[in-house]
Amino acid sequence: MAGNSDTVRKTPPGILLIRRLRGRDWSLKTYRYMILLVTFIAYACYHASRKPSSIVKSVLYPEPLTQQHPWPMGQLFLKQDFLSVHQKRSNHKGWAPFNGSDGTSRLGEIDVAFLSFYSLGMYVAGHLGDTLDLRLFLTTGMIGSGIFVGLFGMGYFWKVHVFGFYLVMQMVAGLFQATGWPSVVAVIGNWFGKRKRGLIMGIWNAHTSVGNITGSLLAASVLDYGWGWSFIVPGAFIVMGGIIVYLFLAAYPEDIGFPYIDGSVANAETVRRDEESQIKGNEVEVQNNISSRKGSGSRKSVGLLQACLIPGVIPFALCLFFAKLVAYTFLYWLPFYLSQTEIGGEYMSVKTAGNLSTLFDVGGIVGGILAGYISDKLKARAITAATFMYAAIPCMLLYRTYGGVSQTLNILLMMLAGLFINGPYALITTAVSADLGTHSSVRGDSRALATVTAIIDGTGSVGAALGPLLTGFLSERGWNSVFVMLMVGALVAGLLLSRLVIAEINEKTSKSMTPSTAQQNFEGMSNGV
Repeated sequence: MAGNSDTVRKTPPGILLIRRLRGRDWSLKTYRYMILLVTFIAYACYHASRKPSSIVKSVLYPEPLTQQHPWPMGQLFLKQDFLSVHQKRSNHKGWAPFNGSDGTSRLGEIDVAFLSFYSLGMYVAGHLGDTLDLRLFLTTGMIGSGIFVGLFGMGYFWKVHVFGFYLVMQMVAGLFQATGWPSVVAVIGNWFGKRKRGLIMGIWNAHTSVGNITGSLLAASVLDYGWGWSFIVPGAFIVMGGIIVYLFLAAYPEDIGFPYIDGSVANAETVRRDEESQIKGNEVEVQNNISSRKGSGSRKSVGLLQACLIPGVIPFALCLFFAKLVAYTFLYWLPFYLSQTEIGGEYMSVKTAGNLSTLFDVGGIVGGILAGYISDKLKARAITAATFMYAAIPCMLLYRTYGGVSQTLNILLMMLAGLFINGPYALITTAVSADLGTHSSVRGDSRALATVTAIIDGTGSVGAALGPLLTGFLSERGWNSVFVMLMVGALVAGLLLSRLVIAEINEKTSKSMTPSTAQQNFEGMSNGV
């Protein structure tokens, strides 16, 4: 009975309310749609709360303002009053302590403070996610993130000009943000089997780009009222997301009456019977049905060392180190780059650059879905990820070389770069992490999803911290140096998967040759007879 009461206690209050109102429970398929939606919203909120710092960079550190023309996409990219292209700087003085000669370096340090504590917290958060109630753990992380993102923005209203204040706010926010990714991937892995996992997670992973776009638009929309609002509004947004998670997120199928999704084949029939009985039954029947199953609390987590020994974890983690170095440099610095770079003989305003940068993430949405679909079809995660990383190199070279020719060409090349940069990043952090977290080497009731995800994404986040930091220094020497760093990072990311790529090629080659080999052996045996 203790186990049963523990399971019922973990049932989200929003789901309990829906059961009472409907008089019966939902089917497994409906719950899966709900899990996809709630986790999508959750991580979109996380990414939305990370975008403000990239939007306000050019406000904290002054930028040139020049002629602007309406964009074909209407009022989203706003027409601004303009100054001559050749005029050096506007009278905008920025915000101390970021408006000095070392402004870009300090902005880079702010980014690395957040990402360093994010990556360190990831390893701890992954283990805690496999140990604690994921719903409560995720809720705490989201509300905590919202509070400290909002406090960073309060520095504007409190007229804080002490660099240490902003540094500490970013550090603590990074720790709370670390709760997000291991938790949502673990929840998705718990609810979905491996069939078409790449495509499902590729579509689901659009939350990253949707969050970036939402965060950019939210931050830019209130920028005219003071840069502090650009942090407070996304901070409130993630707090509301945390409330939704608390009310409706069921972290494990067992917690609401379904057997473990990746369990034995016998469980498939159990699921079918459960769906039939729940459609006919009411809440009382559902609670009786739960008593015969193990809740999420009965599972045991695996250690970091055991998770590292799962085949493929280390290579993909190192690959993600460089993949996120590239992706997060664009995430944090693209709006600043657009406002500082002459495009078609013009410079963009801060607001226009922030809005335009969202198109990089539009390409990222397509890239994540495409990478997931291709990897499912080929059954080759490493080959897909490496190919995308190699393709990102010429795309970045073209963007740097020809992105300033015209606004239209800049958009096209930016979206193409986003496709190939975010594709492998999305694939590794979703389908690959879920595959390895449910690897055959982790048997029984062990829980490794959040831990494996934390190892892979935590290692990747170290690269995510390094990229923006190096960009802060290299941008002072010129943007060509930054793009060389990004292209080298993409090359190394692809090379790190070489061993796994060769293994996948050999596996496919051996499978394709098996029928002919068998035929030859048969003919040889026949001749011998």
